[in-house]
Amino acid sequence: MDSTLKFLIKLGALKEKPRRGWQAHQIPDAETTASHIFRTIFLAWVLGSKKRLNINKLIKMALVHDICEVFAKDETPYDPLLPASFDSVQAQRKTENILQQWPKFSLAQKKKKNRLKYQREKKALRKLLSFAPSVLRREMEELWEDFEKGLSKEGRFAKQVDKAENFLQGMEYWAKYGRIQRDLWLRWAKEIFDDPVIVDFVKTIEKQVVKTKSKKQPKQNHKKN
Repeated sequence: MDSTLKFLIKLGALKEKPRRGWQAHQIPDAETTASHIFRTIFLAWVLGSKKRLNINKLIKMALVHDICEVFAKDETPYDPLLPASFDSVQAQRKTENILQQWPKFSLAQKKKKNRLKYQREKKALRKLLSFAPSVLRREMEELWEDFEKGLSKEGRFAKQVDKAENFLQGMEYWAKYGRIQRDLWLRWAKEIFDDPVIVDFVKTIEKQVVKTKSKKQPKQNHKKN
């Protein structure tokens, strides 16, 4: 049981680790990696039940997909454009300017960025799994690899579920704080989601969160003085 306890204590760090993307948007009390994983699991379960998938595998994949962040940085699509820290006013202003438009990288830059991210996260995963019970290490690493590379239909679906949860959280933060570039996120959603179940879910988010909030926006007063 010693290894089990050590592993669970290490995992507990994710409960206190804010997601970097929301920090960049200056979201107060931003969600943690653990809270993101929590809802991703339920999304995988609920949306996966609408498809002929191995739900047990899908849920386990959702559980492990971000645990490498115990030792790895939570990276955003804007890395490496963003400053290392958002604490200073100068860094916040720079970040705000960067977030005004979706980041543009060449194909070669994207491949390099994704390769380096994968290498960093796999190294971090193996470091974490060195604390895990030996009987589970191989399964967890294989599930993580499947998710990263889309080796199975569950892996490919889980990848989109992960992004769908992120999209939902982003739209919730936009509705609450107005600090998210809504139109950019809506365009991003239309470009990356292709699974019919996920597409339908995203349309529901647009209808119930985005459009409802937009209707509640106060009208500007154009009266002349």
